[in-house]
Amino acid sequence: MATPPDTLDKVGAGLDALDVPVEAHRPPLWRRFLKTGVPPLIAFALLLGVWQALWASAILPEFQLPAPANVWNELVRSISTGEAFGILWTSLHRAVLGFLAAVVIATPLGLLIAKVRVVRAAIGSLLTGLQSLPSVAWVPAAILWFGVTPSTIYFVVLMGSVPSIANGLVAGIDQIPPLLPRVGRALGAGRFASARHILLPAALPGYLAGLKQGWAFSWRSLMAAEIIATSPQLGVGLGQYLHNGSSLNDINMVIAAIFLILLVGIGIELLLFRPLERAVLRARGLTGAL
Repeated sequence: MATPPDTLDKVGAGLDALDVPVEAHRPPLWRRFLKTGVPPLIAFALLLGVWQALWASAILPEFQLPAPANVWNELVRSISTGEAFGILWTSLHRAVLGFLAAVVIATPLGLLIAKVRVVRAAIGSLLTGLQSLPSVAWVPAAILWFGVTPSTIYFVVLMGSVPSIANGLVAGIDQIPPLLPRVGRALGAGRFASARHILLPAALPGYLAGLKQGWAFSWRSLMAAEIIATSPQLGVGLGQYLHNGSSLNDINMVIAAIFLILLVGIGIELLLFRPLERAVLRARGLTGAL
């Protein structure tokens, strides 16, 4: 029995509709704020309340657990004198430059490892091992190689972030359906065009995860390098500020430094990586994950 043409048309239209990303209705701004902004504020308020209660109970002495107000006064002092801005700029510009250099190095390296079997067999496991190696282990060697100079800082940042970015790209490429590269070759795409127009866009979720992890590793590596490699030539970054607080037995300065380090990490996540992740998911119709 033949299928009516109108039935085939309806089936085809239904299949086409499945391929079209569904745009989710965006709630009002105030509702989005209640959903995404209020819970972190409540959690922070609870943490602050527990901290205040522990300080008031005097379980620990003042030099180990200061009052929240004392840490706040230290932050206000560093901001009012402009010291905090100089410290943040010193660390942030190092982290950004080191991270950008790591992206430039790790992207072709990841493509090479993912697509050339000999290269993967030679250095794939080594790259994974480097990713698990604590970045602080590179600081003494870097000081011996480069001295207490900015080159030491950037070398440690690169060694901390390049393996994560490259491995993220490799993982993303490994998850690409084999049909896509074949279609590209059938249409005449060369290696460069295939990498630019097929591999990188298709591997974007894994690549973005590698970039997020690479930034986290580069930020941690920078802090380790700044804590250990201290010199007037390097200036005062967040790591040096934290080290100075420890040397002076100033717990207010130590916790203020930890707060600023955490603030930068949260800020980069909220202002850069989360919007990128949402854009990638929305482009793939994965609005339920947003």
